[in-house]
Amino acid sequence: MELSERFIQKLAQEGFNSVYEWQDAPGAVHDMHSHSEAHAIMVTDSEITFKISGETMMLTPGQRLDIAAKQPHSAIAGPAGAIYIVGEK
Repeated sequence: MELSERFIQKLAQEGFNSVYEWQDAPGAVHDMHSHSEAHAIMVTDSEITFKISGETMMLTPGQRLDIAAKQPHSAIAGPAGAIYIVGEK
């Protein structure tokens, strides 16, 4: 089973009611924002760097970041872009 399929199943089992794959172009920028619901990000390909709570963290394949509802964050995809699974609840 592919990494993306395993991540989709895992998030669904954890009760995330919306689970989908997202792909960013190389260097894509997500300016500081927040969501009304909690999010889980699980990277399947390339890398993406998040800024959250004053910290910067790069996620690579197999890594996960949980973001609380209303938590401000920003992100930038790596030079090869980024593919990741998003769970929302």
